[in-house]
Amino acid sequence: MSLESATTVPLLAEFPFEWNYVRSIIVVSLYVSVAAVALSTLFSLPIALTVGFAEFRGKGVLTSIINTGMGFPSVVVGLAVLFTVSNEGPLGSLELVFTREAMIMSQFVLAAPVITGVSLAAVSSVEQNVRDAAYAMGGTRLDVALVTIKEARYGIATAVLAGFGRAISEVGSVLIVGGNIARADGTSKTRTLTTAIQLEAQRGRFETAMILGAVLLAIVLVVNGVVIRLGSDEGGYR
Repeated sequence: MSLESATTVPLLAEFPFEWNYVRSIIVVSLYVSVAAVALSTLFSLPIALTVGFAEFRGKGVLTSIINTGMGFPSVVVGLAVLFTVSNEGPLGSLELVFTREAMIMSQFVLAAPVITGVSLAAVSSVEQNVRDAAYAMGGTRLDVALVTIKEARYGIATAVLAGFGRAISEVGSVLIVGGNIARADGTSKTRTLTTAIQLEAQRGRFETAMILGAVLLAIVLVVNGVVIRLGSDEGGYR
């Protein structure tokens, strides 16, 4: 047997385990990030609409707080969530330490300000005469909100995708609250693409780390491509 054949066979023999491992990590990453972004959108969009429509004292301060939240340090968020779900924290009885639910909580905190801030910018960009026309036609407050959402839909979609990009690429907070745990059979329990890449690189398993990195890069590129498309002149804010 040639040297090339001798080195190829073991690699092929390892592939079934490797792909199960990689697949489980992708599933966990997408599950956590999609769930966090979905919850963040349900939370953030009403806030963006309320702040965008209403005029009240402290609106500028609230907007500044939202924009500041877009830059929350991930490790600080991770520590805060870890304390919240720990035995000493307010949610300690739920036993959420090192679970996917805790990871969703941390990504929610990170994604919500991004979605709120970008959605607020999109809603605020809708011209006042559009809202006035809706009111003039007998529309209720809900009708005006729906018209505004329709006009700002590209910006809101961009906000959601930006929040997803923030969540899927996160490493610090999910590592703290999730623990980067794999099951006995080698599949992921709380291990995500980013935390797995870090671990595999430390172990010297660069082939697996590169596969995981390529998957993460592909996801981020797709998300960024959609964001750029929606933000272009052909699909930007109106």
